[in-house]
Amino acid sequence: MHVLQNIAYTTILGYPLVFYLGILTFVLLATLIIPVLNANVKKIPRISVRVHQRLGYVTLAMGTLHGLLTISAYL
Repeated sequence: MHVLQNIAYTTILGYPLVFYLGILTFVLLATLIIPVLNANVKKIPRISVRVHQRLGYVTLAMGTLHGLLTISAYL
């Protein structure tokens, strides 16, 4: 467990890695907006379902990694 704690709290530019993973996961949650944008906004190019699915998988992986590293600090 100490290995995961060391990875999670490795500092990058003064903040731990788990902080950056949380921010990245939050930004990737924009995947939820893609169907709304495709249906309602005509001025931007449509985003394909394939891109939406891949972003969903990346978001799920980042969220899982973020959660695992965060929980490792408390075990």
